Amino acid sequence: MPQVIEWMSPSSEDIVWKYPAEDIEWGAQLVVREYEAAVFFRDGKAYDVFSAGRHTLTSMNLPLITGILSKVAGFNKVPFKSTVIYVSLKQFKGKFGGSTQTTELAPLKFFGTYWFKASDPNLFVNEVVGGQNLFDTGALSTFVRGYFNEGMIRLLAKYSINDAFTNIDRVSTEVNARLQQEFKRIGLDLLDVKFEGVETSDEWREKLFWLKQTGQASYVMQMDTAKQVAKELGKSTGGAAIGAGVAIIPPLMYPPPPQYPQQQPQQPAPQAQPVAAAQPAASQIRCPYCGKPGVPQNSKFCPECGTKLKWCPNGHLVAADAKFCAVCGSDIKA
Repeated sequence: MPQVIEWMSPSSEDIVWKYPAEDIEWGAQLVVREYEAAVFFRDGKAYDVFSAGRHTLTSMNLPLITGILSKVAGFNKVPFKSTVIYVSLKQFKGKFGGSTQTTELAPLKFFGTYWFKASDPNLFVNEVVGGQNLFDTGALSTFVRGYFNEGMIRLLAKYSINDAFTNIDRVSTEVNARLQQEFKRIGLDLLDVKFEGVETSDEWREKLFWLKQTGQASYVMQMDTAKQVAKELGKSTGGAAIGAGVAIIPPLMYPPPPQYPQQQPQQPAPQAQPVAAAQPAASQIRCPYCGKPGVPQNSKFCPECGTKLKWCPNGHLVAADAKFCAVCGSDIKA
């Protein structure tokens, strides 16, 4: 009875399986099911690859193995040594997660899901399965996840903290496209990437809040400077330090003046008219969470995204966890 080589009862999670015997008979029956590939691996290198079907092993359909065995007389009369590795061609899902830094050196944690499948069984066995001696699905999954995380950490470091939080769909698409090329180098197809969350420190969350509120990075830097000044003054003793704090902090924390487009000079009117008192600008702001303009001042909630808004007693928008107003220094009561 001829030898039968077959992957029996593979589970939905199995990526690879190694046939336990290395002595392969000429004329053996090799059974390969749909969504599988069988790779002959010998001396640290992948040789012949078989797709779905039932194959009788001969020197005709094992040309690469035959090429290295033909130097021995009568090679086709005795069993030969080879490892048969089955590779599943189905789609698999993996979880990713890690930590990196953005272009501003802000700490960024990320996690999500990715989908992949083997596209080149010969290359996959050469570079990963046989090359790394990973014949177990658990160890192989760990390798692929580490390979993915390494690329993700490197690529996310090229984005700003604002992109990571407000343009995550674009970041996901771009990162997916770049990682696809890296996966192809090891015989895999990266099918899709989905971010399920990104996180940063409380300090950078507050910076991001004010950046979205003002739209000016220089103002955020002024806030940081003011906080450092207040912190240093707090370490000092005596009335001089307190007086300096009162004089220095408000100018630093005051919002930047609005930018108006330059207008062409106009000819003076024939007769001077009484100038009416300047009217205050419309009391409307842009929601720092969804970006919707025209939100009435002192609104309790954004009419677009429903996020609760928090104001100081003098009508300045503050962060949700703020204890003091960054503009006027008023005490914020919970």
